[in-house]
Amino acid sequence: MIRQAMLAFAAAGALLAGACQSGPTPYQASTRMDGGYSQTRIEDARFRITFKGNSMTDRERVENYMLFRAAELTLENGYDNFTIVERDTDKDKRVRSYGGYMGTRLSYAYYSPRYGWVGAWEPYWTPERYDEVTRYEATAEILLGKGPKSSDPNAFDARDVSKNLSGQIQRPAS
Repeated sequence: MIRQAMLAFAAAGALLAGACQSGPTPYQASTRMDGGYSQTRIEDARFRITFKGNSMTDRERVENYMLFRAAELTLENGYDNFTIVERDTDKDKRVRSYGGYMGTRLSYAYYSPRYGWVGAWEPYWTPERYDEVTRYEATAEILLGKGPKSSDPNAFDARDVSKNLSGQIQRPAS
């Protein structure tokens, strides 16, 4: 009986944890449990920006969120444009397994009028299943600048990036 209660509690916890991650990673500061953006100041006008997504966040969204954060950071620091000095997107693929455990359950069988319904514990097996999980992480080192952007193809106008990507940004539900 205690074992069944523990299994039921574990199943309820798994459902609750699954309910928390009901969609792609929203645009938010990174926390230990969830993905999100983080930045490190390297010099006065140079930053390293990272955006980590969960398994439901596609590559394009991760890269757009990283660019949006670069634009926000540029404007917050009083600059007009940024140049991407270095950029990378990592793909983390893992195979996740679940199931594959043995347990017992109480079942009842009717034997005869003499014995009636008789309860017995019977074993059962849950087959193991596999899922492939992919997570993306985009990183860029940016150099901030003032005035009009240069002709470098890696240079971006922060206001334009912010205006063009703002409609795609999904913020966390409050």
